[in-house]
Amino acid sequence: MLFSADFYPSAEEVKEQLKQYFNAPEEDDVDPKGDVTILHKVEIKEEDSRYLEKRVAGIMDKIPEIDGQINEVAAGWRTKRMGKVELTILRLALFEMKYDDSIPEKVAINEAVELAKKFGGDESPSFVNGILAKFAGKAAGRTGGEAEADKPAGSAANPEAASPANPEAVSPSPEEPEKTGTEKA
Repeated sequence: MLFSADFYPSAEEVKEQLKQYFNAPEEDDVDPKGDVTILHKVEIKEEDSRYLEKRVAGIMDKIPEIDGQINEVAAGWRTKRMGKVELTILRLALFEMKYDDSIPEKVAINEAVELAKKFGGDESPSFVNGILAKFAGKAAGRTGGEAEADKPAGSAANPEAASPANPEAVSPSPEEPEKTGTEKA
C-alpha cells in the first residue's frame, strides 16, 4: 500500500487504491500442472482495515518530511534514485521511529532489515540498516538503549561499511593479529 505512494500523484488516488485493495475480489491463477495459486485474497477484520487505512494515510502525509530527512543522511543517494522497495521500507521504519511511541526504535529497525532481506536485493538489508542507524537514538522522546549508530561501522549490528549500497562509508581496516614471535616473517 505504501509502495504505491510514488505511482499516484494525489492523496485521493492513493486512498482510492487502498479501498480497491481491500474490496477487490479473490484473484487466482492456475499453473500448467493444474495447481491453483491464490494471487490476491484479502481476509481482514474491519477494525484491522481501518487501522491500516489510518496508518497508511498518516505515513503518506509525512512522506515529504520523511524523504527530506532521508535525503539529509543518505550520503550519495537521493530518495528519487533509491529502489522503491528500499524507500518504502525506510519510510515505514522512519515513521515508526519518529512518530509511533508504541513501537520501540530497535524493533522498527530490526523489522525494516527483515523486510529488506525478504523483499529487497542482496545489499538492501545493509543499506536500510545503515540509513536507519543514523536516526537511532535521535527521535524525540524515544529510548531504547545503545543506539545502533554508536556501534562500530561494519559490525554485525551496524554493517555500515562501504558497499555498493553505501559507497560513502569507510570500511574499517582489519586488525593485525598480535605477533608472538613464533610466526615466520
